[in-house]
Amino acid sequence: MLTTIETPLNHRDRAVLRAVAADRCRQSTAFGTLTVDGVALADQFMGRRLFNAGLINAQAGPVTLTDAGRALITDA
Repeated sequence: MLTTIETPLNHRDRAVLRAVAADRCRQSTAFGTLTVDGVALADQFMGRRLFNAGLINAQAGPVTLTDAGRALITDA
């Protein structure tokens, strides 16, 4: 797992991280479709990008923030 992201986070990335923190996100499978409130994100690569950046944990079912992801949205 990487711990950096190649491009700066945009407002959509931060919104998804806040939704993960609110326990509103799920994945169909590890690295599968990331959904918020049951609706698939239009950016099909966002889940993998946030995982590779070390901000979320990827597993089937509920998505959770890593310590780095939690710190990022707490600091914002």
